[in-house]
Amino acid sequence: MRTALGYAAIGVVLATGLASARAQEAPPVHPALHDRFYFGVGAFMPKTSTSAELDSATLGAGTNINFEQALGMETTKTVPEAFLRYRLTDRWRFDGEYFALDRTGNRTLDQDVHWGDVVFPVNTQVQSKFNFQDIRISAGYSFFRTTDKEVGVGLGFHVTSYDASIGANGIGNEAKKVTAPLPVLSGYGQFALTDTWAIGARLDRFSMKYDQYEGSITSMGVDLMYQPVRHFGLGVAYRSLFIKLTATGSDLTGTFDQTFQGPLFFVNGSF
Repeated sequence: MRTALGYAAIGVVLATGLASARAQEAPPVHPALHDRFYFGVGAFMPKTSTSAELDSATLGAGTNINFEQALGMETTKTVPEAFLRYRLTDRWRFDGEYFALDRTGNRTLDQDVHWGDVVFPVNTQVQSKFNFQDIRISAGYSFFRTTDKEVGVGLGFHVTSYDASIGANGIGNEAKKVTAPLPVLSGYGQFALTDTWAIGARLDRFSMKYDQYEGSITSMGVDLMYQPVRHFGLGVAYRSLFIKLTATGSDLTGTFDQTFQGPLFFVNGSF
């Protein structure tokens, strides 16, 4: 009897130890990989390079202008950014992200500048504006998914808007606005390092010709997330965006070439 009880006790101890070992070996569960809603806001600090050309039906091809060097616009600026993710099912998800960058410049030209229907001679004091915004939306499917890992592909759009103008006293002002939806194919992945730390990455890429627009876009994001409490956390990320766009419509003919690269610091919530 005692022997039977002893063997039973040993069995309980071994079973308890095995269950404990399995629990310790279980993959980490991070809220960013499982909560239905995930959202955040932060400060994006991109270094920007902008060149643009605005042609004219009467004057022909315009001057290709570097807005930072030729027009005195700042190359770095801190702007707000917001993002969200909604999981429709365990494998299907919807992602969105938004930021806008508004800048102005004031400089004396060191060359003649032909911008649309206006020519600004060398040594003219000009005031310029270049406002940009990007809305990224994507629907994705995670073809590989475990408790602590997720890899998938997506299809979406970067809806980019430009509002650019150059003017000078006594000469005039030329302004143009354009909004272009640029479709992208996406690849993404998320990995839980622990139950509070996770890393994620995505890549958007496409080139296309649609209606009066022709262009290409490459966008990348890498996020390091720390969520010490159940529903709130913070993180640091890197964002880059490269856009080339040519418009050949009757009301607008020109090119835009922009790059944005820099860190993003954010706070997030999930539930």
